[in-house]
Amino acid sequence: MIKLGVIFGGESVEHEVSIISAVQAMNKMDSNKYEIIPIYITKDKEWYTGEMLKDIDTYQDLSLLKRYAKNVVLIRKKGRFILQSQGLFKREIKELDLVFPIVHGTSVEDGVLQGYLKTVGVPFVGSDVLASAIAQDKIVQKQIFEQCGLPITDYVWFYDSEYLEDSDSIIKKIKKIGFPVIVKPASLGSSVGIGTAKDEEELREKIEDAINYDTKIVVEEIVKNLTEVNISVLGNYEKQDLSLIEEVMSDNDLLTYEDKYINGGKKSGSKGMLSATRKIPAEISEKQANEVREVATKAFKALNSSGNVRIDFLVDKKSKKIYINEVNSCPGSLAFYLWEPLNIDYTELLDRMVNIAIKDYKKRLNKTYSFDTNILQGFSSLKGSKGFKNSKF
Repeated sequence: MIKLGVIFGGESVEHEVSIISAVQAMNKMDSNKYEIIPIYITKDKEWYTGEMLKDIDTYQDLSLLKRYAKNVVLIRKKGRFILQSQGLFKREIKELDLVFPIVHGTSVEDGVLQGYLKTVGVPFVGSDVLASAIAQDKIVQKQIFEQCGLPITDYVWFYDSEYLEDSDSIIKKIKKIGFPVIVKPASLGSSVGIGTAKDEEELREKIEDAINYDTKIVVEEIVKNLTEVNISVLGNYEKQDLSLIEEVMSDNDLLTYEDKYINGGKKSGSKGMLSATRKIPAEISEKQANEVREVATKAFKALNSSGNVRIDFLVDKKSKKIYINEVNSCPGSLAFYLWEPLNIDYTELLDRMVNIAIKDYKKRLNKTYSFDTNILQGFSSLKGSKGFKNSKF
């Protein structure tokens, strides 16, 4: 049985969304194959583990959670990956074979957590450090898509400091795109901090709001006669499988955080992205569907993504043009609902993601990342070496 640590939460505005996604997934994992070990990261970056973390009701009273769950750190110990207790008398709480990050947003989905897991050496599910970081940064994504010749909308980006120093010149650049526009923090997901602007006054208001969330801001042209469609890609750089394409419905100019996680959830409970209104398959032409599939595959490979990602597109219903919007390396609810019509249920999808991670890890073990020889052994010609001999530390 694989000891599978599921990491979620973290210092992110999408903290609660991550909890919903992780609890959903843990309840669908095959308990005959995996010993499921929940690992919850609080908003103040403390790590906890315990069986009660599999229950969504646990998170209504975080004081009880901290009282009964075990406060831990992840370490490597003689080739083993251990959750070790904090405090004076440290002891092993759980051993891990594999980690499954189900995380959304800053400091967890953006390569930071993945970098820590790689430093420890534990194998993990999903995209590697670079692919995760790029998928979280909407601006760098666009720059890569441009380089690959993929269709994107016109945009302007800038740092918060540049706007505060000379907002007029930035506003002037944005006006060349033409109103209305969409204003986004560069590194957030779940539509947090995003707003539309129909004139200069509204534009300044939305930029000032976005600056509260990020140091980099991107402003994009709005696709007229908009239809939003998404597709999920499962695999790695060698092989990719494609889900059905969904059409996401919203009464707003864009799909908001409330559309995704609150409005539908009021009626059906905490169901994450599953609560959003959608059509599967999307009502687009076969030509457009093929273009979405082709561009999605190219984007997945361009970022060197791995696991199961969701790629979002904007379609102009009148011109029939499609534009790639962004890649989500760890989508809400892991986009499992896009695979169910293909007779791949959530449990099987999770199995496939784990299997991809194991295969990727085994491939990495066959690559050379360091040398056994120590080139510093017997090396005494370093200038200033006498200083080390006389130093007091």
